[in-house]
Amino acid sequence: MSVDERREAIARATLPLLMAHGRDVTTRQIAEAAGVAEGTLFRVYGNKDAIVDAAVAAYLEPGPFRAELRRIDPALPLELKVRMIIDRFHDRFAGIFGVFAALGTHPRPPVDVNVDAIVAIFAELLAPELERLRVPPATVFAFVRVVAFPSALPHFSSTISLDSAELASLVCRGIAHDPPGAAAASSAAAASSPVPADLPATERSEPCS
Repeated sequence: MSVDERREAIARATLPLLMAHGRDVTTRQIAEAAGVAEGTLFRVYGNKDAIVDAAVAAYLEPGPFRAELRRIDPALPLELKVRMIIDRFHDRFAGIFGVFAALGTHPRPPVDVNVDAIVAIFAELLAPELERLRVPPATVFAFVRVVAFPSALPHFSSTISLDSAELASLVCRGIAHDPPGAAAASSAAAASSPVPADLPATERSEPCS
């Protein structure tokens, strides 16, 4: 095993211990989980803080999360895709909350939020439905993030009973059931109304439906 491979294996073995024990995890526990001698840890990382930092950085690296999103089949029905996306965001947020809770007051590393990269993935996933969407993929991403974030908070999620299917329905359908003809009347009214000059560009675009 190369040095880099050993570093990665140690970091990977440390993360669940960090979630379980916080920063009280011992180097002996880490060594046993990684299947190495305790002295090897210090030769590879130098000290326990460096091991913990490496484990957290490895978890926060966004590549695996983006790969999980890309594994969703764009050909699936829209609401099912949104449900699967929400599930993945929920798991990601819950994991990050758990890692940060385990760090306690220790400085938290920055989380890479490359909006352009995520929006590009959403554009690929939603490509079959672009004609149906009333908002662009970037806005769908914003909606998903808004509903997934609080539902992953431990102290908040315990007070609500919305699963990912219900949240997906909220994103895709909203909360109102329009009577027959209401959507057409609303579109006609919107078309005949002047667009305020100071309205943001994202609000000025015409619906796609």
